[in-house]
Parts: sequence; C-alpha cells; structure tokens
Amino acid sequence: MRILLAVDGSSPSQEAVDELARRPWPTPSSMRIISVVRPYIPSATEFVPGTLTTQEVRQQHLEHAEDILLRAAERLEKAGLHIDTVVREGDPRAEIVDEATDWRADLIVVGSHGHTGLTRLLLGSVAQAVVAHAPCSVEVVRRRRTA
Repeated sequence: MRILLAVDGSSPSQEAVDELARRPWPTPSSMRIISVVRPYIPSATEFVPGTLTTQEVRQQHLEHAEDILLRAAERLEKAGLHIDTVVREGDPRAEIVDEATDWRADLIVVGSHGHTGLTRLLLGSVAQAVVAHAPCSVEVVRRRRTA
C-alpha cells in the first residue's frame, strides 16, 4: 500500500502522524510524507532595508518544511514503516493531488483544521480540495474531542 501523508507542522497534521503511527499496515507498505511551501510574496510594507531577501525567506520556509518532514518521518519509522519525504512549492491543494497522482498513491491522509463558515471560505480548505480532486481515497483526520 502506498500512503501519502501531507503535513504542515500544525497540531492537526501531528494528529494525522500519530494516527498513522498507531495503525498496523499491510506488508509491504510505503509512506511518502509531503510538505508544501507556499510561494512567498511579500507585501509592499515588508521591503525594509536590512531585512531578509525574498530568496532568504524562501530558503527559511524550505528548511522549516524539511524539519517538519524529519520529525514526522522519525515518528513513523519507529512504527516500522518505510518512509520517504518530499517538499514541493506551490498551492498545497494542487501539489498534494499532483504528488498523489505522480507517485500513484493508494491513500492520501491529511489533517483537518476544522475551519467552518467565513474562515473556511476565506482561507479555503486544503482537505476539502484534496478530497474533491484526489486520484485515490482520502482520509481526513480530525482533532480528537475530549469529553
């Protein structure tokens, strides 16, 4: 089974990592973990002499994504899964679906921030877009509710 896990460093994506680590997976199974870095477009007020260049900010974002992937991979390797990682740049909604298509994933797993109403409309929902356009099954891991 080929599982594509999308992570962004948020608590919902960490819950998805934890959920996958708890499960038994058929042998052989492989997991690819993807983190997508959105293009950095500074506002006009961010151009201040002495600040980081656009390229330096981009590099920081890529390094942060690599760190997120490393932590998730370490957690899942402890569960006995074969892991590889990939960082892509662009719109997460499209990049996750494209990676699943290119890699021929059997399952995509994403965490859900649980935004509703106006927040969901303004921010968009990566999980919703992936579910709508994925070439395979998608599991959306939601926050566990405590009673």
